[in-house]
Amino acid sequence: MDMQELVITSDLANLPRVLDFVRARCIAAGLSDDAVFACELATDEACTNVIEHAYRGGGGEIRISCYRNGDHLVVRLHDRGQPFNPAQVMAPALSGSLSEREIGGLGLHFMRSLMDEVRFEFDHEAGNTLTMVKRIA
Repeated sequence: MDMQELVITSDLANLPRVLDFVRARCIAAGLSDDAVFACELATDEACTNVIEHAYRGGGGEIRISCYRNGDHLVVRLHDRGQPFNPAQVMAPALSGSLSEREIGGLGLHFMRSLMDEVRFEFDHEAGNTLTMVKRIA
C-alpha cells in the first residue's frame, strides 16, 4: 500500500490540485481512462460538498489520501466540519422535467454511481471520513 496524502484548505480554488493528485494516483494504479474520470468526478463532488456543507464556506482543512489496496483504488477524504448523515438524503428524482425536480441530492447519487463503494464515518473527536473505492480492471 503506497499511500500518498494531500492536505488543502477548504476552498473551491484548491479543487484543481485535488483532481491532479487523484488523477496521478489513479493512472499510477493502472485504472482505465473511464475509471480515472469516475474517480475524479466523485472526488470533485465529495470535496465540493465538504467545502460548501461541512465547512459552510468557512475555513477548514481537508486531507485527501489515495492509494492502491490490492485490486482496488481507495480515495479517502477527512475533515473536521459538520457531520453528514447520508441516510437523511432522499434519492433524487431522475425522471420528469428539470423544472419539476428538487434541487440537490445528486452529489451522493453520482458518487455512489461512479464508485464501487462509498462509506461515511463520523467521530466527534476525530472528525468525518469519506472512503470511496474503485475496482481496478
